Amino acid sequence: MGKDMNLPFMALILVFLVVVWLFLRLRRAKAPNASRAASRTGSGNPAFHAVSIKFSDTACAAARELDGRRFLSSAAPKLPLAECDVLECKCRFVHHKDRRAGKDRRSPFGPSGFGTATGKFEVEQRKARDRRAKSDEDLF
Repeated sequence: MGKDMNLPFMALILVFLVVVWLFLRLRRAKAPNASRAASRTGSGNPAFHAVSIKFSDTACAAARELDGRRFLSSAAPKLPLAECDVLECKCRFVHHKDRRAGKDRRSPFGPSGFGTATGKFEVEQRKARDRRAKSDEDLF
């Protein structure tokens, strides 16, 4: 009778192991697709993907005027530029994660934690009274 009682328990363990195996297999199958999408743009959000123009020594004046500027990829000018007067345009786009360039000026040691503040907010800056009818102290 002891072996008959173990049979449903063993079947339950087998079903559990199969479910775990399927879960891990499906999770592993989805992971490469997510990492491939993130590596296309360099970040998780393609809305801020930017480009800049890389040009050669023989580039036109219009391309030289755009030196150092980044454009959102959806708003980037078409190459060759409309004002280009070079017979063979060699300008190319350089891709960037986002439109920002240079050092990030946000302080990681702001008053509200790491990476959340962009300035000093120790002093209350509101001029008018609180818009709520009751203050928080009255609630407790």
